[in-house]
Amino acid sequence: MSILPLFSPQAPLFLMAGPCALESRQMAMDVAGSLQETCKQLKLPFIFKSSYDKANRTSVHSKRGIGIDEGLDILADVKKTLNVPIITDVHLPSEVATVAAVADVLQIPAFLCRQTDLIAAAAESGRAMNIKKGQFLAPDDMLQVVEKARASGCRHVLVCERGSSFGYHNLIVDMRALVWMRQSGCPVVFDATHSTQLPGGGGGTTTGVREMAAPLARAAVAVGVNGLFIETHPDPQRAISDAATQIPLAEMPALLTSLLAIHRTVTAEPL
Repeated sequence: MSILPLFSPQAPLFLMAGPCALESRQMAMDVAGSLQETCKQLKLPFIFKSSYDKANRTSVHSKRGIGIDEGLDILADVKKTLNVPIITDVHLPSEVATVAAVADVLQIPAFLCRQTDLIAAAAESGRAMNIKKGQFLAPDDMLQVVEKARASGCRHVLVCERGSSFGYHNLIVDMRALVWMRQSGCPVVFDATHSTQLPGGGGGTTTGVREMAAPLARAAVAVGVNGLFIETHPDPQRAISDAATQIPLAEMPALLTSLLAIHRTVTAEPL
């Protein structure tokens, strides 16, 4: 599947989804296969997402993941076996070339969206980019971030909303941001699961309110986003990262079906 048609503001609704962190080859393959089958039935373009390293953990004692070497090997296996495009995070400019050899889309984490050297390196790789809006940024600040990517040669950029800091240990989603970020000329993605986080709310861990992910996703689709970013796990309570916010994999078909119904309604030709 070519992902380039998804990088137009007029692109069809698409999904980026998978477990927050890679845990094993078998789980990655199982989750990717399940999501691919659901998306095929729904005619929903799909990019598999998972991370080999979670560099922004709350505590030094939190598990970070399986590492770049094994992680990219697993992602390459998923990509080859299932013929599905891949998105994963990059945290350092020195990682970019290695990750770009596997991933179709390089993701800039929200905490790092102001890191000029990282954005430039990702843009120069020739890969598409998904740049998450920092929790500390106003929506229009993303225009400057996108300009950095374009100045370094990237023409295929997504901008992603994942909630804004609201006091301590809390995020809030301003649905107006999904409209304002269109000024960048880039497709807009909504991160339904990270937006439900309570950062650091568990003391040494980030907690969250998983039950808010579906309502927020429905609202974002009604506003008119181009893409959805959803983290999902077969058994979220046992996940090594974001256990409080990932959607149970078994619930994804019903959720995606409902979101597509909303999308069809808001994009229907007027009577």
